[in-house]
Amino acid sequence: MKADLIIKNIDNLITLRGPNRARVKEEMREIDLIKNGIIAIKGDKIIYVGEDKLPKDIQTDGNTIFIDGKGKTVTPGLVDSHTHLVHGGSREHELAMKLKGAGYLEILEAGGGIHSTVKATREATFDELYRKAKKSLDRMLGYGVTTVEAKSGYGLDDFNTEIKQMEVAKKLNEDHHVDIVSTFMGAHAIPSSYKDNPRKFIDLIIGEMIPEVEKKKLAKFCDVFCEKGVFTVEDSREILEAGLKHGLLPKVHADEIESLGGAELAAEVGCITADHLVAASDKGIGMMAEKGVIANLLPATSFNLQTGKFAKAKKMIEEGVPVALSTDYNPGSCPTENMQLVMSFASIIMKLTPEEVITAATINGAASLKLEDKIGSIEPGKKADLTIFDAPNLDYIIYHFGINHTDKVIKNGEIAFERFSNIL
Repeated sequence: MKADLIIKNIDNLITLRGPNRARVKEEMREIDLIKNGIIAIKGDKIIYVGEDKLPKDIQTDGNTIFIDGKGKTVTPGLVDSHTHLVHGGSREHELAMKLKGAGYLEILEAGGGIHSTVKATREATFDELYRKAKKSLDRMLGYGVTTVEAKSGYGLDDFNTEIKQMEVAKKLNEDHHVDIVSTFMGAHAIPSSYKDNPRKFIDLIIGEMIPEVEKKKLAKFCDVFCEKGVFTVEDSREILEAGLKHGLLPKVHADEIESLGGAELAAEVGCITADHLVAASDKGIGMMAEKGVIANLLPATSFNLQTGKFAKAKKMIEEGVPVALSTDYNPGSCPTENMQLVMSFASIIMKLTPEEVITAATINGAASLKLEDKIGSIEPGKKADLTIFDAPNLDYIIYHFGINHTDKVIKNGEIAFERFSNIL
């Protein structure tokens, strides 16, 4: 078999080889590190992973591309499994309010927050949303991300805007190197026009929006913001179960600000992930562990909100909850596309080991999107999605925070991003 691309002399090759599922407990520290590693790729698939040299049954010729991994660390492509990628406008004008101590719900109640983004997204054209989201995707790719989840949720009762967001994501998935998995999140907030009658809006989501999303095949998941002042546990359950009936797998924004029972709900419904979980109860964490619900943690959001509160990541791992990490890129609570910064926050602030961090950002992120059989680890048969870091080891990537360590990104077997040129 002839290889199309070879990465050789890799100082630190982190394969994450293992079971094709979210890793738990001590598994999150088992990263399968190979020194002086080598990877062979044919087409968009990995065909060999090992140490030192290629086996004799893998050939090369004058068309084979060689990349020197000396001094580099190679990992699976990073997976950012919670973003609000497609939106209009930005919200830097809220910074002054935040500096004066205004919280998320206070800004929301004052007519700011998500309502500002909803207005901007409704007013933006398809092309404007496409260009803005593409710019963010380019940044994400540059930080080593090869797969992204993108939520709707900035149209709310304007369903045409919800559809527009998902269609932009679909078009970008076709055009861009980065793969995009879509989530329908019409239940992102109660629209102002339904403030006095939220039941009517819930009926609209269940009766009209979800069936149409299924019909148009615009999303893989259904998400809901289960939080005080937004959707109750009962509302959230009803919406998620309606999504399931129409083939949309459930996710939930749970217990971000108050301990409302979102973690417990995630376990009861069988959510793929429960996200945020800053205020999750011990009972909810235990139930998630029992049901295998992935905790998708978003430390950059906690950092930006400056509440001083972060999810209990270490406790979750100790209890057996599989943990993933994501940016939560959005214009309000977390305006960053930098997955490497998220990884540093998870270690420095939340005390995860670098091994737990890279597991959370790769194979567990892949499992968060039900793609663990295709991406998230470096092994024969999986997609050739790899990130080459200009860093001597994994610890250095975490330790030297706030900069971009990416040297190259291989996506579907092709060099999709290159910072420095060292192709032999």
